[in-house]
Amino acid sequence: MHSLNVTIDKNSGFCFGVVYAIQMAEDLLEEQGYLYCLGDIVHNDEEVERLQKRGLRIIDHDRLKELHGEAVLIRAHGEPPETYQTALQNNLTLVDASCPVVLKLQNRIKTSFDKGQKIFIYGKHGHAEVLGLLGQTNKEAVVFENIGELLQHELPPKITLYSQTTKSTGNFYRIKEDLEARGYEVDANDTICRQVSNRDKDLRKFAANFDKVVFVSGTKSSNGRVLYEVCKATNPDTHFVSKAAELKPSWFKFGDNVGICGATSTPMWLMEEVRDTLLEYDL
Repeated sequence: MHSLNVTIDKNSGFCFGVVYAIQMAEDLLEEQGYLYCLGDIVHNDEEVERLQKRGLRIIDHDRLKELHGEAVLIRAHGEPPETYQTALQNNLTLVDASCPVVLKLQNRIKTSFDKGQKIFIYGKHGHAEVLGLLGQTNKEAVVFENIGELLQHELPPKITLYSQTTKSTGNFYRIKEDLEARGYEVDANDTICRQVSNRDKDLRKFAANFDKVVFVSGTKSSNGRVLYEVCKATNPDTHFVSKAAELKPSWFKFGDNVGICGATSTPMWLMEEVRDTLLEYDL
């Protein structure tokens, strides 16, 4: 008999864009034994390490400019136009695993920019996806992380508003309403990925069902930090770990019902490792 009752959230784990990118990487690693990837394939160190052991070679944009005649994976976050230009110049084969939701957003931003619209993007500064979006505007769009930061800019009467695909829909529409209340005309383009944004309310329901919750995520995942806070707000006995070794028996007592969940960048195998470790506890 186990000391703890442990359940993994069936809705947690990789979003379809990350599943697609990792499947492409694994197929090519099986074929050729190694593969270059521009940036971490997913914001989870444990998954990156697993794939590196199979031959994945993580490179940055400076290394890309030195590379010639190789295949390079573009991860789900997408890339700006200059990455594709570099590939042409260096005879690189791009294996494009950009998420379809991100590509759609890139195309819409490019269309707006070509029409001469002033573009504002609700997103995280320096995030890989946001850099790809900025590239569609020759880096002329304004990126902001909250309404306070946005209002520091000199704003035009009409604002074309976009969002990073993984941001909160609630915050996006609150920003729109705040701007309209201040007299601005807002063309709000909601291209937030519902597979990601819907996890907010799904996790609230999940976290409420357990004595303790273990949230599994890479420390680099902005999505992970947001969803962890969602769980913590619902269930104060929520603990953040990036791997099973970070678990502490002192967090639990005999008979606890424990829920395990994670970010869109958290692999199921990692949540299963956490579950297996918890089931071995003798409390």
